[in-house]
Amino acid sequence: MTENAEDLGEPVAYLVLREGVPVCTPSGDPVGTVTRVLADEREDIFHGLLISTPDGPRFATGDQVAGLYEHGAIVTEPAERLARPSADLPAARQDSGLRKAWNWLVQPK
Repeated sequence: MTENAEDLGEPVAYLVLREGVPVCTPSGDPVGTVTRVLADEREDIFHGLLISTPDGPRFATGDQVAGLYEHGAIVTEPAERLARPSADLPAARQDSGLRKAWNWLVQPK
C-alpha cells in the first residue's frame, strides 16, 4: 500500500508526532515506523527520527525528513539508504534528551 501526504492527515510539529506512525518515501514506498523523535526540546532543535524497519533500526536526520503528519512521516531516502544507529550521535549536547534517547537505543540487549 502506498501513502501520500493527503492520506497522512494534517502537517504537525515534531513535538506532537506520535511513535508508531508509518514512515514512507515521497513516492509512497513504505520505510518503517517511527520509534522515537530525536530533538532537543529545550533548544527547539529537531534532530531526526529513529525508525523501525524490517532490516533493523535506522536513523533519518532532520534534513532527510520531508514531512511530519498526524498519521505518518515522509523521508527522502529508502530504508537501505538511511544510517544505522551507532554510538556516535549527530552534533548534540551531551546533556540533551537526544543523548539519553540515543543511549537507550544503543544499549546492549
